[in-house]
Amino acid sequence: MHDLKSIRDNPEAFDAGLARRGLPPQSAAILELDARRRSAQTTVQDLQARRNEASKQIGQIKRQGGDCDALMAEVAALKERIPAIEDEERELGAEIETALASLPNLPDDSIPDGPDESANVEIRRWGTPRAFDFTPLDHDVLGEKLGMDFDGAAKLSGARFVVLKGSLARLQRAIGQFMIDIQTTEHGYTEIDPPLMIKDAAAFGTGQLPKFSEDLFKTNTGHWLIPTAEVPLTNLVADSILDEKDLPLRMTALTPCFRSEAGSAGKDTRGMIRQHQFHKVEMVAVVHPDRSDEEHERMTKCAETVLQRLGLPYRVVVLCAGDTGFSSRKTYDIEVWLPGQQRYREISSCSNCGEFQARRMKARFRPEGEKGTRPVHTLNGSGLAVGRTLIAVLENYQQADGSITVPEALRPYLGGLEQIG
Repeated sequence: MHDLKSIRDNPEAFDAGLARRGLPPQSAAILELDARRRSAQTTVQDLQARRNEASKQIGQIKRQGGDCDALMAEVAALKERIPAIEDEERELGAEIETALASLPNLPDDSIPDGPDESANVEIRRWGTPRAFDFTPLDHDVLGEKLGMDFDGAAKLSGARFVVLKGSLARLQRAIGQFMIDIQTTEHGYTEIDPPLMIKDAAAFGTGQLPKFSEDLFKTNTGHWLIPTAEVPLTNLVADSILDEKDLPLRMTALTPCFRSEAGSAGKDTRGMIRQHQFHKVEMVAVVHPDRSDEEHERMTKCAETVLQRLGLPYRVVVLCAGDTGFSSRKTYDIEVWLPGQQRYREISSCSNCGEFQARRMKARFRPEGEKGTRPVHTLNGSGLAVGRTLIAVLENYQQADGSITVPEALRPYLGGLEQIG
């Protein structure tokens, strides 16, 4: 959510930020509604003051035995008029809230301009893609022989689901455990086991509602299935005032995630790249505003650590303004090398949302030595997507006979197993 005062103070900067996202100017319309609402507020205050003054005059005249019929009629008229203007004020306030809620976060000055992913900028690479002495296969071809069952999943649930059996199920479980252990024991994140269903307010707080309802699954109880643990973890500080000494808060969770993939028709229809249900280790940080840029770099490195331990080549790109997500002001995507596709594919996004989510959630902190409160800054990142990491392990560690060498870092989680298949 945007700060209305900052739009009043600098409407040109607000519109310029939206323009970088390819959106038309909005400040004039918002400020026109704001002017009407403030005018209504002033009118209500003036009418209330006049009603109170007239009521006092009525009391004085009555004590003196005078005629106060005209004043009483005026007070009665004011009592009828004031509620209508108060309703108008509330309606205008709701219109402003609706307008602000539909607009994305403003992009950080440091990110590149551009309309879409073609303008994203690579900032570093790690590792060298393996040179195969045979043609590497895609994960779905490898997985078919190892226990990756798409047909069975389709019978149960339809497209974009998978059943993992035997060693593949065990390998995916090991990957998730490996990731959560790194983030908790080495990087200081507190493990959380959150609910997988959330209310409207939580989905609104992190920016999924109202704009992206079609990307979510809704139950007949009115709850939403979480698209990522970012939503419940971040909302743990909703409607809260934290002490500055309690910051930063760092939380992580390994959960199933559920996405309708409403806008992905025809994309990645084969394999496990884009599923309705998948597992992910999520990292969330709630920090002092002066520390969010530093925390963003730290969080990205925490995600990179997993890939480095697994020996998986990757690159980090900073997203351009037109490709940055709704709630984010700056995002780093980490893309892992997939030999079967001969390309880098996203395996983590680490985003700095600034105060955008905090304003929607009413999450604040009390700075030491100050009377007032300020919005916290929130960040989130994948550390990592478990299914996509499984894909990367299968493709990068495949052998000519279709077997998979287990990365050394995962062997303790698999009872010392060195090979699958």
